[in-house]
Amino acid sequence: MSKDNGGRPLIDFVSEGRLNGPDVVPYHADPASYSTAIVGGSHYDNRTSEQRPLLGRSRSRMDSHSDSEHQGNHFDDPEFTGIIHSAEQAIDVGILPERIYQGSSGSYFVKEKEGKKIGVFKPKDEEPYGHLNPKWTKWCHKICCPCCFGRNCLIPNQGYLSEAGASLVDQKLGLNVVPKTKVVRLASDTFNYTAFDRAKARSKKFATERFPDTLGKHVKAGLPPKLGSFQSFVDGYKDAEFHLRKLEVEPLPATTNKDFLFQFQKLVCLDYIIRNTDRGNDNWLIKYEKTPEVDRQVEGEEGTPDWDYVDPPKIYVAAIDNGLAFPFKHPDSWRAYPFHWAWLMQAKEPFVDEISELILPQISDMNFVQDLTEDLYLLFREDKGFDKSLFERQMSVLRGQILNLTQALRDKKSPLQLVQMPVVIVERRKVEAGDRSRSQSHAQFTQSFQHRSPFFSWC
Repeated sequence: MSKDNGGRPLIDFVSEGRLNGPDVVPYHADPASYSTAIVGGSHYDNRTSEQRPLLGRSRSRMDSHSDSEHQGNHFDDPEFTGIIHSAEQAIDVGILPERIYQGSSGSYFVKEKEGKKIGVFKPKDEEPYGHLNPKWTKWCHKICCPCCFGRNCLIPNQGYLSEAGASLVDQKLGLNVVPKTKVVRLASDTFNYTAFDRAKARSKKFATERFPDTLGKHVKAGLPPKLGSFQSFVDGYKDAEFHLRKLEVEPLPATTNKDFLFQFQKLVCLDYIIRNTDRGNDNWLIKYEKTPEVDRQVEGEEGTPDWDYVDPPKIYVAAIDNGLAFPFKHPDSWRAYPFHWAWLMQAKEPFVDEISELILPQISDMNFVQDLTEDLYLLFREDKGFDKSLFERQMSVLRGQILNLTQALRDKKSPLQLVQMPVVIVERRKVEAGDRSRSQSHAQFTQSFQHRSPFFSWC
């Protein structure tokens, strides 16, 4: 352990490839003494161009390619690849994506050839900050009230990465509440294009039809594919608001209520880690399956037939609309962007043992958190506007959220108590020139607390 110029303790997590220090570092009553030992090992490549090897990639993939140069969608997931291919085939035969008129950005229901919805596509250039956002209300908001437009704690035009990043965190933690989401490229006449792109597409179509054996062989007809997030469509779900109102009148059976609490707390853990600033009751979903009577004979306690046996209803939760997550700072300006689920009665229940058994062993492992941040780095760096310093600030917020969640699970707190904990930011220590060689085998972090609060703390 060492100290920086301000005297704050710094934690060395890795030395010569071995973890040093205890695996579990306790918290203390004083927030200023919180430990920051949650992640270790070497991090991203901070070497200058002179220190990088001559052979190998010195630039990220998106530094040397434009969006239009990536034509194919190839994933390691065969099931998801099949869904994307079904969407492309449907577009080819005229089953085009349908615009969703709710929300503040351009988003589309994508269908297969039979007309069944299979996903939701959100193009990058049609986000609220995007130059092709088709919603005129957001355009008026942007032009007439620019000082109040957007959220200053989020990076503009990276909502599609936030959608995919939330799915990545969900899969890494094994929560299974986010429909599988990945970054894809799709083209459709129903998307919002510029007049130049449409005129260019018509010219290409004319060339391929007029000169099919010469010029047509070298021109790829059609509109340029758009970069965006594609989220698998979930059937049978309704807005949480609908079911929550219903549950106030018709309480769930004990077994089903326990399952719902477990599903709800998985949503809480996801939202808290990624610091979702837009989780109202209208953008998470609930599926309620009221099972019929079981058509079989069940023996009673005395060996007599019991025909009243009924399976308890099944309930599931889906976390959609994750485009406003991964802030690079906690909200500290006009609005607080609170977690709206904190006002639900379920948020007053302590975290159940199943949640602690599922999540705590992972987030308390510094190597797991390290892997998680590196996977997010590989995802986020694909954007042409990727800023390494801003990404590191995003991860500082994420590490702090994980730190608080770890302590809340250990102390059997409730989600309501979790959001009342002081917000923590865990930052990587800036390595000075003389310490560069040492930084490759040591990761040092410092923690800090945000004292500035937004003007409106309730919205």
